[in-house]
Amino acid sequence: MLLHPSFDINEKGHLTIGSLDAVELSETYGTPAYYLDTDAVRNMCRMYKAQFAAHFGGNSTPIYAGKALCFKKLYAIIAEEGLMADCVSPGELHTARAAGFPMERVFFHGNNKTDGDLRYALELGVGHIVVDSPDELAALDSIAAELGKEATVLLRITPGIDPHTHQKISTGNIDSKFGMAISTGQAYDFVKAALDAEHIRLDGFHCHVGSQIFDIDPFKEAAEIMLAFVAKVREEYGYLAPVLNIGGGFGVRYTEDDPQIDYEDNIRRLGQEFDAICKEFDIPKPSIMMEPGRSIVAAAGATLYTVGSVKEVSGFRNYVSVDGGMPDNPRYTLYQSRYTVVNAEKADAPADYPCTLAGRCCESGDLLAEGISIAKPERGTILAVLVTGAYNYSMASNYNRIPRPPVILISGGKSEIGVRRETYDDIIELDS
Repeated sequence: MLLHPSFDINEKGHLTIGSLDAVELSETYGTPAYYLDTDAVRNMCRMYKAQFAAHFGGNSTPIYAGKALCFKKLYAIIAEEGLMADCVSPGELHTARAAGFPMERVFFHGNNKTDGDLRYALELGVGHIVVDSPDELAALDSIAAELGKEATVLLRITPGIDPHTHQKISTGNIDSKFGMAISTGQAYDFVKAALDAEHIRLDGFHCHVGSQIFDIDPFKEAAEIMLAFVAKVREEYGYLAPVLNIGGGFGVRYTEDDPQIDYEDNIRRLGQEFDAICKEFDIPKPSIMMEPGRSIVAAAGATLYTVGSVKEVSGFRNYVSVDGGMPDNPRYTLYQSRYTVVNAEKADAPADYPCTLAGRCCESGDLLAEGISIAKPERGTILAVLVTGAYNYSMASNYNRIPRPPVILISGGKSEIGVRRETYDDIIELDS
């Protein structure tokens, strides 16, 4: 096993993804291509659902964060496993609906929903709209009145927590584009406005402190602040929130240097914290919800590439260039995100060739990894970047007019296309 159960090495010395030979997969589907072990995805869904039931209780339910990875067949899997869905755009809503996902099990997020977005969500019958600001609340109240509907909402609250992750994936600080802050008093005014609105039904509160979090401390701190807020709102307004959604953010191992994460133990300990804090504030425990995304799909994914050149710059470094890059995985360019890279044809050989993995774009910053070592490749070698199930396909672009790769699903020793490879004609389809 390499990093996660989805990856191993077979008798040929080849990397396997979901028990299938990566080199043979590349011959079937071409490169670059994303692969997703959907059995591993289902296992994570079942783990979250079982642990929430055991330790959070009541109607507590995991909500899959679709921004991590979003396409129709994946939403069908999430629906089959009984999770709810977190959608952050009309495009994600449309995808979920097209997949047959029950709209009443959807939470619609976003810090700047347009009037059209809100109308679309109400017309679809979305279960909860997570309202981000007073402006949005007023617009939603007006649109709901026009449609003769009542909008069920959670209010996004900013707890003022630094989770000590990369600043671009930290969302719980006071100075944030998301939500309304407790410490400034604006969150209380937000609650009052929601309670006074004629076509709004307030169902509770939401917060999110950040992403790629390896321990429970930021979640524990969020629970303390948010449950204190729930208690204060009850005291001030006589309103007791039935739902508290503390967002997502559990991390994933991308390299051997990252810590192991015991998700089950984290959930168990968080459940104990919720019980203790509710007892401290003398409030009944609300339905606790979380929004795992990365931790459900990231470790189930890998991307295969073909090496185009190996360029050794004497006295500097070795560049291994592949047929993908920042269009299919912009995370290194954006966050300097570290990955495990494997020579899929020599996965059992010593990783003793130091190099930088470079993409094909006309951009000096188009890199996938620096300072790594792999078994020495040559032109035509198949390389794998592991743990690419989250924020790779979902963040992909057509920069340099490069078609996006396909998503290949693997289950029970078989493979199928989940999203077909884009063509050059697809890229020019919208051109006039």
